[in-house]
Amino acid sequence: MRQNGENKILIPMDGSNFAFETVRYISNISSLQDRRIVLFTVFNKVPEYFLDFRSNPAFRPRILEIQSWQTQLGTNLETYMHEAREVLLKSGFSDSRVEIRIHEMKKGIARDIIREAKEGYEVVVAGKRGMGRIAGIVLGSVAMKLLQGISFAPLILVGKDPRPGRILLTFDGSEGSMKAVMAVASLLGRSDWEVNLTHAVRLGPEEKEAIHEAELEIGAAFDQAVDILIKSGIPQGRITTQIITGVPSRSEAIVKEAGQRGCGTIAVGRRGHSKVSDFFMGRVSHKIVQMSKGHAVMVVS
Repeated sequence: MRQNGENKILIPMDGSNFAFETVRYISNISSLQDRRIVLFTVFNKVPEYFLDFRSNPAFRPRILEIQSWQTQLGTNLETYMHEAREVLLKSGFSDSRVEIRIHEMKKGIARDIIREAKEGYEVVVAGKRGMGRIAGIVLGSVAMKLLQGISFAPLILVGKDPRPGRILLTFDGSEGSMKAVMAVASLLGRSDWEVNLTHAVRLGPEEKEAIHEAELEIGAAFDQAVDILIKSGIPQGRITTQIITGVPSRSEAIVKEAGQRGCGTIAVGRRGHSKVSDFFMGRVSHKIVQMSKGHAVMVVS
């Protein structure tokens, strides 16, 4: 998505090391250095009506203590956000393109992030979990809310220290998986990342005729997807395709294959029902997010 002709990436931060993983993840994608990066955190201040108790001598010491705590919290948060920004600057992102935005909570952490995400962002990149070292700021507990609520832009949920440079794109030839291809092309075009398109089917070796038919049908879709990736600037030599057969669980097979191939990122369409493989991606995408630990998972609607 665009706003004022400029692509923007939203990175919600919660004060935790888990959220820092999202910044490190983005710092390893050189093709994103022309985007505007917004480091966004939701800050829950002490309600004003609570501070009104300052007029009561019995409550005054406690209120002063809370005010001091809130001031220190704000200082810690500023330091944390600037440390995150510095990671991007050191990796080559322009000083003018990395913005810190500290937002006072209005409706709730997840709802405020989703509301911000609707302001023309190309993609949202968040940590899968994390309990902030800054008390009162929690993102991990709302990661699934973001997955449910952000259906208007690609969402990348980043696990612990995902390996950069390779992405496995779950592909079934459906409209949903083609949207995932276009999202990967937009984000990784002109990068040196390797892209593997994987089509997983339950058909076993004994069903040779059905497998052959599936290969013929998915072949044209593979060609179209590869063409999109090449046109984005990804060298053809860094794009591979494969069909995995005889898998009892597509989500387990995808996560396992990503691990074996050294792919730190998995991309999947949120929705898709392919005539080729009866691959219902909506269910699979949620399972992949839940099962993958040391991966970043891109979910595209």
